[in-house]
Amino acid sequence: MPVVIDDAWLADLLQHRSGMLTDAGVAQELATALAGHRVAVDPGGLLTRTLLDALDETWERGWQPVDVAHAARKDATAGSVPLVVALIGEHARRTDAVRRAPESWVHQLRELGALAPGESAVVAAWSRTGRRSPAETWRIVLQLVGMLRTAARIDVLVPPPSRWGAARPFSTGDADGAGDDRALRRIRGLLAKAESTEYAEEAEALTAKAQELMTRHAVDAALLDAGRTSGGEVGTRRVHVADPYVRAKMQLLAAVAEANDVRLVWYQKLGIANLVGGRADLDAVELLFTSLLLQVVQALSTAERQDGGRSPSRTFRRAFLLGYAHRIGERLQSARRRATAEAASERGVDLLPVLRSRREAVDSAVSELFPRVRTSRSRGSVDAGGWYAGRSAAERADVRPRRDSLD
Repeated sequence: MPVVIDDAWLADLLQHRSGMLTDAGVAQELATALAGHRVAVDPGGLLTRTLLDALDETWERGWQPVDVAHAARKDATAGSVPLVVALIGEHARRTDAVRRAPESWVHQLRELGALAPGESAVVAAWSRTGRRSPAETWRIVLQLVGMLRTAARIDVLVPPPSRWGAARPFSTGDADGAGDDRALRRIRGLLAKAESTEYAEEAEALTAKAQELMTRHAVDAALLDAGRTSGGEVGTRRVHVADPYVRAKMQLLAAVAEANDVRLVWYQKLGIANLVGGRADLDAVELLFTSLLLQVVQALSTAERQDGGRSPSRTFRRAFLLGYAHRIGERLQSARRRATAEAASERGVDLLPVLRSRREAVDSAVSELFPRVRTSRSRGSVDAGGWYAGRSAAERADVRPRRDSLD
């Protein structure tokens, strides 16, 4: 008996059979059938409504805007990312997110470019603007529906739209935040100079100065927090790590986080890391990590050239990253200890109790936010040549404020 493709069949597929759409082959076959039957794209706004409803469900399961864009690129298709951004933008307009959402949510909307004006018939507008064929449009939409409907439940770090209150009154800003911004601008300035110099020694000196400044800023914040009855502010941040070698890259992020008193909890299958720490520390960790990702790409390329241009194995690449991460962690820990000792000597105070209290506040927040967290360590053999080549490259690394990843 032939299948009748009508509105009822389509609604049932999108609502109750979305699990099967995570299979790229199934999604492609259905998309071809829908295009062949000339089923209109976004009939009556059905696809837009379905995807917006699926987004709402995803928010309730702990996801944030940048998380969804990361997952779309990783698990659906790169072509779905512009559609995801347009949908997030439409959702933001319908919920008045700019005035009601937490600041970190609004920051993500800006980062994604989701606050630009858009059309309410999101799917139809996206398909028309991209000049996509009906089959391509259906394929991307079906895979996206499957991804959103089956997204795993993760820890809720930022209140979802259902918990937002009334619109916020006008704010003149936070003086402490302005201080953090000034410090980060100085750090970025030092790193920009390290990037532009042709001399390795000068780059090393500038990088060390930047790490010292980050440590000094953390010490100042800890002393300021110690004088407050409410304690210091502990925040959260999500960092997304793309394939390949996600586990090895997470080791690099963990090394940077640990050196700056930031705790890391990550979802292995999703490539999503949760950072918990002081606000300025979170900014510094993200800046360092994204810069070091670029550095390790360049270092690996250099290692390949030195090896006669032969392409190294995946085992070598993974070991290179792990060795690099281990040595970077040692360097950052050493710089932090040195700068902390100098700061304590200059101020004539014992910083250990203050810093211990700050770490305890972070650990307490981790226990509250992630009650089911467990510690894991990498297992398995590591290519010795790659490990030591990575450590050697880390000796020459400096921090550059760019974003990149391994190809």
